[in-house]
Formats: sequence, structure tokens, C-alpha cells
Amino acid sequence: MASAVPLSDSALAASLPLVAADVARGVCRMLLRHDIVAIAEVPLAGGRRADLMALDARGGLVIVEIKVSRADLLGDGKWTDYLDHCDRFYWAVPEGFDASPLDGAGFLPDRAGVIVADRYDAAIMREAATVAMPAPARRRCTLALARRAARRVIGLVDPDAFGDLGGY
Repeated sequence: MASAVPLSDSALAASLPLVAADVARGVCRMLLRHDIVAIAEVPLAGGRRADLMALDARGGLVIVEIKVSRADLLGDGKWTDYLDHCDRFYWAVPEGFDASPLDGAGFLPDRAGVIVADRYDAAIMREAATVAMPAPARRRCTLALARRAARRVIGLVDPDAFGDLGGY
């Protein structure tokens, strides 16, 4: 009987289904090439949380909602709440994901873009429409994003910096 050849770490990783963190990594790399910087898991006013929120070189805000399961995609009825917090909105899905529901009217294909990603990169399959935010909302969202990013950097450099104040 032949013995199984163990997979290398990279071969093993490539054989596993993509999870949201893999898609986020690929999307962040692609955005960075376009001079758009993103952070993950950003709380928004109203209690929602953006999977990725990004800022482009001109101050435009981008939100990317990641879906790796069809049930999660079809069950997300509150995603339109994100539109008040960004100029451009994208769905990001893993390579091989059936993204056809995103062409349906309920997913606002004239407004929402689509990104397909793997662990290492991503590609925009449908560009998002740009709908400029009102100035007060832009200021509020930009400040919240900048402060969140700064707190995360402080937490990385000095994990004890916040003491009893809570994390980042």
C-alpha cells in the first residue's frame, strides 16, 4: 500500500475552502494597489459593522461586504444600511462563488459593485457606482474610520495602552 504524501502548508491552504478572512486579504491587497487603504471589522453608527471600510486618495469612502456562503448572502436583508456610510459599495465573494443573485434587483446592481477574490488578490467584476455622501456624514464616517485605525495601531504597538478603557 502506498503511503500518502503530506501536503505542504501552502498546498494544504490552497486546498481548503476560502473563508471571509481569505477574501478580505485578497481584497485589501487589490485595493492597496489602487491606493485605497482598508481596515476590517468597522463598527458603524446604527449598530452595523462593515467587513471592510476603506478610504481612497481623494477621501472617498468604500465599504466591502464579504460573503462566502449563499445562505449568508441571501439572508442579509439589512445590507442597504451600509449605503449611508460610503460613496461606493462592493460585494466581495470567493472565486467560484455563484454570484448570480447579485444581479437581481434586490441587490441594486446599478449601485453595488462585485469583487471576486482569493487569498492573494482580487478583481473588480462590476464597478460600483459612486454616490457622494452628504458632507456631514462623510466627516463623521471619515473621523470614525481614522480614529478606529489609529486605536488599532496603538494597540499593536502597545497592547497595554488602553488598560481598563477597552480594546481597539
